[in-house]
Amino acid sequence: MSDPKPIRKGRSARKRARAAGPPMNPAPPGQRGGQYAPLSSSDVSNIYTAALRLLAELGMGEVPDRLHDVLVAAGAQPLANGRVALPAALVEEAIDAAPKSFPLHGRDPARTIEVGGDAVHFGTGGAAVQTLDRQSRRYRASTLADLHDFTRLQDTLTNVSWFTRCCIAGDMPDPWLLDVNTAYALLRNTTKPVATAFTLPEHVAPLVAMFDMAAGGAGRFAARPFVKAHISPVISPMRFGEDAVDTVFECLAHNIPLSCITAAQAGATAPATLAGFLSQSLAETLASLVMVHAIKPGHPMVFSNWPLVIDLRSGAFSGGGGEIAVMNAASAQIINHLGLVSGVAASMTDAKAIDAQYGVEKGLTSLAAALAGGNLIYESSGMTAALLGASFEAFVLDDEMHAATYRILRGVEVSEDALDHQGICDAVLGEGHFLGGAATIAAMERDYVYPGLADRDTPRTWEGTGALTAWDRAAARVDEILANHHPSYIDEATDAAIRAAFDIRHP
Repeated sequence: MSDPKPIRKGRSARKRARAAGPPMNPAPPGQRGGQYAPLSSSDVSNIYTAALRLLAELGMGEVPDRLHDVLVAAGAQPLANGRVALPAALVEEAIDAAPKSFPLHGRDPARTIEVGGDAVHFGTGGAAVQTLDRQSRRYRASTLADLHDFTRLQDTLTNVSWFTRCCIAGDMPDPWLLDVNTAYALLRNTTKPVATAFTLPEHVAPLVAMFDMAAGGAGRFAARPFVKAHISPVISPMRFGEDAVDTVFECLAHNIPLSCITAAQAGATAPATLAGFLSQSLAETLASLVMVHAIKPGHPMVFSNWPLVIDLRSGAFSGGGGEIAVMNAASAQIINHLGLVSGVAASMTDAKAIDAQYGVEKGLTSLAAALAGGNLIYESSGMTAALLGASFEAFVLDDEMHAATYRILRGVEVSEDALDHQGICDAVLGEGHFLGGAATIAAMERDYVYPGLADRDTPRTWEGTGALTAWDRAAARVDEILANHHPSYIDEATDAAIRAAFDIRHP
């Protein structure tokens, strides 16, 4: 048995430290990625060269007239078959002009994050049409009430750096009501950086008016935009989508940061070979970058190249597995090589329940993306059922997973103090253990992440406290948060003005 005396000293010291202020976070968001490189430098070069060749020779199809004129003015070349070629010089001009880092503003400036470089942040994405019901543990149609609850739940989660609406409010009867009430849910329930989608381009201007109201006056939002837009202006394979391109023009006119997402599917809308897929999807995302550059050079854009996989036996989208893990990691590596702000997707488990498949698929895909240095890892919080579903319990479990991942990224600091030669000698020649020592107490707070949901009890203790599963513990945590966290980040006067101006269906 260990001498209890030093242990008591350790507990007292920890109590004094906690009383002095909030506990230290040993591994906060923004840890450095890039340790995992699935591609060699020559592989990266070959894929990039292949992408440039596709853009220069095959070019892009279905280019809307308005964009066609802008691209040609910037140096693109019309082809005889109606497609538009993007020469390598124009592509590299767009890469050079693109911001290599920029802030994603929160309405609370303390929650703003700087994206780019080698910093890794987990966040959300998705447009789940179903929600895993907290009571029945079965899937049902997502509602506006779910979106409000998801938003205020994640508002409390340290390791979710930004929030994109994770579900589609299926009880909103038309696109305008969906967009306006989605935007309101984000404004009301969080001050983190947020993102949304605009179903139609004509929705952008009125919603920016709402953002101005929340920010305190006309023009305030454009001066410090705290909402970014998720847009997919390129449709695989190798063509533009007119409505999304029109939305890009509107967003750029209102200074909204963009996440231009390419979401090709291997074996369906892109080659089944991993290298071929990466070259095509890179070309498509570069086309989005050239588009933004031609319209508004230097505008902040997250280069969101998301390789997606289908199960070639059935044609069903597969959100978890080794292939999607390595391809999103490779995508992050390529984007970071180009010096752009990288967005990839991970943790899109195919599992429907909070089970072993859920844990394996989320863990391996999110860790691979983080180790490869994805700046923004989308879909990584709360998503289930290959993006068809969202789960409240998944949000809190994923937040804890991200903490462990950030700790892995932090790595091991080696110094004379950390090697602690004298401390080892003193312990070996003295009490024979390190419990309660000053270095141990310091390391406990500084170097270790302690889970709040993962179970570390003995089997007997676990049985005696109800033999709860991770799903059970997560459910209790969700209940606690939603019962107690009821933010309203819009003051009463502004809220009344927004409600007078817009059809708000707050549940």
